[in-house]
Amino acid sequence: MSRERIYLFDTTLRDGAQTPGIDFSLEEKRYIAGLLDELGLDYVEGGYPGANPVDSAFFEKNRTQKATFTAFGMTKRPGRSVSNDPGLQDILRAEAGAICYVAKASDYHVRVALGCSNEENLESIQDSVTAARDVGKEALVDCEHFFDGFKSNRDYALACAKTAYDAGARWVVLCDTNGGTLPHEIGEIVREVAKVVPGDHLGIHAHDDTGNAVANS
Repeated sequence: MSRERIYLFDTTLRDGAQTPGIDFSLEEKRYIAGLLDELGLDYVEGGYPGANPVDSAFFEKNRTQKATFTAFGMTKRPGRSVSNDPGLQDILRAEAGAICYVAKASDYHVRVALGCSNEENLESIQDSVTAARDVGKEALVDCEHFFDGFKSNRDYALACAKTAYDAGARWVVLCDTNGGTLPHEIGEIVREVAKVVPGDHLGIHAHDDTGNAVANS
C-alpha cells in the first residue's frame, strides 16, 4: 500500500503569538522552539524578523536542530524593488532555512489592503519567491483569504497560487483566513487548485471560526 508524506508546519511562535494575552519573551521563544523541534515537526515558524525586537533577536541564529526554522513576512511592497524594500531585506537576512510569505489571494484585498493592481500583486509574489531562492532559502507562500478569493474571483485566486508555484515556491498554502469555508467546499476548491499546482506542493492553513479547522485540514 502506497503512503503519502504529510508535512507539518507549526505556527505557534507567530500565529499563536497573536492570541490575546500572549507576549512571548526571547527566552520563551527559544524554549518553545526546542520543544517543537523535539516533537519532530517539519517546520517551525519563529516569527516575523524586523517586526519587533524580540523576533529580530530570535532570528540572529538558527533555533532548531531538525525542523526547518522558518521566517515569516510579507511579499515585496508594490512599487518597490526587492533591494529597496527594507522589510523584505530583513526577512531575507534572517538566519532561517525557509521563508513563509503571506500574499493576498483575493482581488478585493489586493485592491483595499494593498491599493495596487492585480498584476502588481502577482509581480510581488513572483519577485519575493525568487529573492528567497536566490539567497538559498526554501520559499513557502501563504495565500491569504484564498478560499474567499476563489469564491469571488476564481481565476485570480488560481493565478496567485500558480504564480507562487511557477516562481519556485516549495509549498503553496491555501489559507481560510476568515475560517468560514465548510469541509465540502474545501474539497471542491482544492481539487480545482490541484489542476494548476501539483498536490504535493499544496498546504492548508485553516482557522476554526466555525469549528471546522480540523475537518478542513
